[in-house]
Amino acid sequence: MSERVGVVWDERLRAYDFGPGHPLAPIRVELAMRLAREFGLFDHPNVEMLGPVPLAELEDLLRVHEPGYIEAVQRASADPRQVDLRRGLGTSDTPVFAGMHEASTRVAGASLTGARALLEGRVEHAVNLAGGLHHAMPGAAEGFCVYSDIGVAIAWLLDQGIERVAYVDVDVHHGDGVQAIFWDDPRVMTISIHESPATLFPGTGWPTEMGGPGALGTAVNVALPAGTGDQGFLRALHAVVPDLLGAFAPQVLVTQLGVDSHLEDPLANLTMTIDGQRMSYEALHRWAHRYAAGRWLAVGGGGYEWVNVVPRAWTHLIAEATGHRIDPSAPVPQAFADYVTSALGRSAPELMTDGHHPWPKACDDGFDRDDHVDLAILATREACFPYWGLVAEPGGWN
Repeated sequence: MSERVGVVWDERLRAYDFGPGHPLAPIRVELAMRLAREFGLFDHPNVEMLGPVPLAELEDLLRVHEPGYIEAVQRASADPRQVDLRRGLGTSDTPVFAGMHEASTRVAGASLTGARALLEGRVEHAVNLAGGLHHAMPGAAEGFCVYSDIGVAIAWLLDQGIERVAYVDVDVHHGDGVQAIFWDDPRVMTISIHESPATLFPGTGWPTEMGGPGALGTAVNVALPAGTGDQGFLRALHAVVPDLLGAFAPQVLVTQLGVDSHLEDPLANLTMTIDGQRMSYEALHRWAHRYAAGRWLAVGGGGYEWVNVVPRAWTHLIAEATGHRIDPSAPVPQAFADYVTSALGRSAPELMTDGHHPWPKACDDGFDRDDHVDLAILATREACFPYWGLVAEPGGWN
């Protein structure tokens, strides 16, 4: 069991809201926190609620964002008529809204709160479900993301003297913003496992994207074919991540745990289940202890099936991080189901499982070159492993 775990939450984080009809609705996180609370996950003595959440300071934002961009966000925040399409503000993906700057700054402050608690030794793991805005670029908003809470937290850790941070992104979309921020910084390894850019936004994340001249091999991308499910995704995770973490030796592990890889998600084309996603959390938790001395900052991300997927997946995440796992066959608490019906007019799922029993497909003889998932994994290993003295063609699996 994890000794000390911090869960970051503040009702004011719900202000990050693009309005009715937008997929990234704050109800997603509210439902996840409510379900976790119904399971009693916040009542354990090793769990600390980290809040209220302060706004990130301007100097925190300036570590990763251009001054002109921050000024554009502030103008749009004060007057939503002040759209700036050159800065990605006012698009259908990232519409402007009153108070946008403050709301976005608080999300960054939430991930920063978790990072501070880690570095101060108050907690071993920190979870911020409201974070995970991995598309925000240094000078522009993109893909529902205004400020990079992830970049802010990692940059702050580096400024405090942390020498190596590993970032693992399992959202169905490529973590392009975080990659861009640390593209030429050898202190940060970014690993993104996502649906192929041939079939999904943002159109980046090929294995050939490996980092800038000063940091070759620190940007790692696994581009999985559309339709990949639990077995393929877990195979990719295990075939790429632990070897690289072992070589890089991070002092902190940061993970973006978007759940839009689920088969019911309306915005993407992977076919994972709650059960496969839960197993990915188990692996990342284990690797945080094995490779990063237990320092683990876990943030949310995408996930647009608000009722059936996001609450269950992220409740399993909190359960895993706190060391109080929930039996997958456990029923969803009636109080949560009643709330879903009253708030959304929908029926909640009955169980904390989708009824699947996946495992990472292992093969001591190497890869199947007729398998599209294996070809995607091999392309990544061939691109990046040599920079770390690792063999691309595996003889076994971790």
